[in-house]
Amino acid sequence: MLNHTAIINVVTDPFVQTGVVAAVGAWVTRVLLRGHPTRRLVGQLVFFLALTVLLLYHAIVPYEPGPANASTLQRVFIGIAKVIWWTNAAWSLISLVRVFLIFERQPRQGRLLQDLVVGIIYVGAILSVVAYVFNAPVGTLIATSGAVAIMLGLALQSTLGDVFSGIALNLARPYGIGDWLVLSNGIEGKVIETNWRATHLLSGANDLVVVPNSDLAKARLTNLSSPERSHGVTLTARFRPTAPPSTMVDVMRSVLLSSNSRLTDRESTVEVVSLDASAIELELSFRVEDLAAVAKAKSEVFDLIYRHAKAAGLTLSSPSGGVAVAVAASHADEPLPGQHTTPRRLLDAIALFASMTEDEKEALASTMSRRTFRKGEVLAEQGAVLSSLMIIRSGVVTVIRRDGLRETELGRLAPGDFLGEGGLLTGSGELGTIQALTLVVTYEITQQGLAPLMQDRPAIADELASLLSKRNAHEQLRLGQSDGSVVAKAVPTLRARIRHLFDL
Repeated sequence: MLNHTAIINVVTDPFVQTGVVAAVGAWVTRVLLRGHPTRRLVGQLVFFLALTVLLLYHAIVPYEPGPANASTLQRVFIGIAKVIWWTNAAWSLISLVRVFLIFERQPRQGRLLQDLVVGIIYVGAILSVVAYVFNAPVGTLIATSGAVAIMLGLALQSTLGDVFSGIALNLARPYGIGDWLVLSNGIEGKVIETNWRATHLLSGANDLVVVPNSDLAKARLTNLSSPERSHGVTLTARFRPTAPPSTMVDVMRSVLLSSNSRLTDRESTVEVVSLDASAIELELSFRVEDLAAVAKAKSEVFDLIYRHAKAAGLTLSSPSGGVAVAVAASHADEPLPGQHTTPRRLLDAIALFASMTEDEKEALASTMSRRTFRKGEVLAEQGAVLSSLMIIRSGVVTVIRRDGLRETELGRLAPGDFLGEGGLLTGSGELGTIQALTLVVTYEITQQGLAPLMQDRPAIADELASLLSKRNAHEQLRLGQSDGSVVAKAVPTLRARIRHLFDL
């Protein structure tokens, strides 16, 4: 059995104390505080300071060669203590580097620089151990390793070029994760990863493109996501010179005003870029949220150009150098010989009435009435139950939902869109206040005009219920209020409400 003196000697032994402090420090910082960089740094510094004080108290100086008169066993233990001290010094510096780069809020972009600094710290710690533990001449070792480094450098010239190019790119930060790049050789894609050797791009076709950092450093690149994520879009429209250019500019401004894809807080412009006997060419410029929204925005704006131009009586021109085809344009609502009336053409363009026969559409069109709203006039207040469906003939309206003091724009409507179908068919209120942004012309379908058709063919109620449920599901999906999977469940309810409202 150990006596009291032996226990005291073991406890006060400097090598035992050093081992205990090192073991506890490693367990706390490498295990308990794993995943908590800031706390880990504080713990590492505390244990490193305690280890330093302990070694200096026992006359063991980690950054000086060991005593020459020490025994072999003492030299071994002193060497182990110094290795532990230099290892903890390296860990403390590495923790400081990790925390600093996390505070920079750029952990991924700073990864290469972070790894480089960590490597330098480890090399410094190893050289210090060689110098102060093994008493080896570090200068000679560095000189010898220099020749080896030259040979390795020549053998790994391409790889080292990629590495240092990666370091330079990460220091300059011309791009970041998520940015969309276009290189001078035609390669383009979104940055998804940067590492020591290469940058990984995801192309528009969802293919992975790996570009060596050395090639990227020498290439002329365009960052489409900098200095901000929003992206500019320019489209061109050509019309026959059947109206003054100023009129066409106003129509194209209405196109941009009715777009739901463009950024409304950024300036949009319409310019006349050419004028000749065959066409007037206009250029529309606007901004979207990011590059991914460009395709959707182009499709929407082209569709709006067609609808607004048709509503204003403008005729698209043939491409430059093409064969021009003369088409008479009419601004009036009266039809030309062989053509349908304006109300009938509007009905043909709406999917809600696609199941009706030609005679039923003609009968419904004859009951439609024309209404005009001035700019800024309210067509319907939020929650109001409209007794008629209004089809927009020309102009732009906005739908704004108010929740207390908060206002949210749900969308904008253009020629060919319609509103009030909920009130007409089911007696439900409007989701938001509907207001005219320009002079707006609409055609109305009232319950009195639709009721006779419903009475003659009750199956229309079922068809309208199916189409209306799909439209409602699409709107809820766009607003994030559902996942769009409730169409089948909503049809019976809507059918019952329509039949009840029209006494079918």
